[in-house]
Amino acid sequence: MEFFDSEAAWLDFLRARAPFPDGFRAATAGLSFTPAERPSDQTYSMNLALITADPAVTSFAALFTRNRFPGAPVIIARERVKGDALAGILVNNRISNVCSPTGIGDAERLTRELARYTGGRSERYLSVSTGIIGWSLPLEPMVEQLPALVNGLGSADALDTARAIMTTDGFPKLRAASIGRARVVGVAKGAGMIEPNLATMLVFFFTDARIERRRLQRSLTSAVESSFNRISIDGDQSTSDMVLAMSSCLYDVDPAQFDSCLQQLAAELAQDIVRNGEGTCHVIRATLRGLRDERTAAVLAKGVINSPLVKTAVYGNDPNVGRIVAALGDIAGNQGIELDAHDVTITIGAEKVFGDGVFWLDKHKENRLCSYLRQAALDPSLRGYPQHDRTVDIDISCGSGSAATTVFGSDLSHEYVSENADYRT
Repeated sequence: MEFFDSEAAWLDFLRARAPFPDGFRAATAGLSFTPAERPSDQTYSMNLALITADPAVTSFAALFTRNRFPGAPVIIARERVKGDALAGILVNNRISNVCSPTGIGDAERLTRELARYTGGRSERYLSVSTGIIGWSLPLEPMVEQLPALVNGLGSADALDTARAIMTTDGFPKLRAASIGRARVVGVAKGAGMIEPNLATMLVFFFTDARIERRRLQRSLTSAVESSFNRISIDGDQSTSDMVLAMSSCLYDVDPAQFDSCLQQLAAELAQDIVRNGEGTCHVIRATLRGLRDERTAAVLAKGVINSPLVKTAVYGNDPNVGRIVAALGDIAGNQGIELDAHDVTITIGAEKVFGDGVFWLDKHKENRLCSYLRQAALDPSLRGYPQHDRTVDIDISCGSGSAATTVFGSDLSHEYVSENADYRT
């Protein structure tokens, strides 16, 4: 991961990678509205981002939230990605369009009006929303912005798009790479409600690499499983979010190289999301080894990083390692996973803290662990860029099995509580 000392340096880094691959154009717009659900006249801002493919692409792939109460955009998109082509996506922030009385109709009207201005077919466009759950979209102000968006296509790059779709994100998330003449660009948003399967974020990949549709779906599924499905901020799975990939199929590439490229970009974006989590002061990296299968390893690892007591200890730079052991035993017991404490070894950083069924602790180790946690901390007041790539490493060996996995999470800070307590106000 690159290092940055200011927001300007981060934005310069992103801008150099921001041109869309050939075959894609974008535009952004903003509007103000007064929510019908709020008992005040307070106005809110909303951003719109439109990304189109000309001509419509026939190679695309998608994955969606597993939340049982998905938003209207997910319900519609699940059907539309079964079609023969996609022409573009219209993304709004601020309101997620979930379980609104008019949600399905609102999303369908947006794509219908969009198609009227582009001359395309409405079923080839996706309306994508993120933000507050429970409010209805300000439909008329959004529709009024569509002509300007369509007329402005080509005026925005991927950085403009990444900034437009932010909600509580502290900085825009954009990654890009080249494979010969072909390019792959990924943008993402996500800072809270992060426990993907897949859920609680928007991630869009655009490429001009020639990748057949079924191969693209396999590649995306694999990349997501090892990246976005291995992170957690707060254990909450959201209702509206998705990962989407679109290819204009202009330039030949080695499919294996494309797979590797997509895997790398997904991993980088996933890391950006965790490091930019709401109120995040420490990024936690938990590695589980010695299990019989990777799924079991992931369940145990997420059980550790999702423990509020583990999170708060890390936030306070307090090496309260008993909480790690308690969380591990808790998730194993409740999931029916056989673990013997005498087979478990736990290391934090370079310090062994548990092994052979007992803790390995002393006052000197305590001081070293406190220092290690402080050195890994982020300053939550510096929100415009990723400050460093340091992590709190928790390594847990559970036996002689061959399966292992690594998951990333964050601590639980005062800032997280404040941000979510004041989210709508």
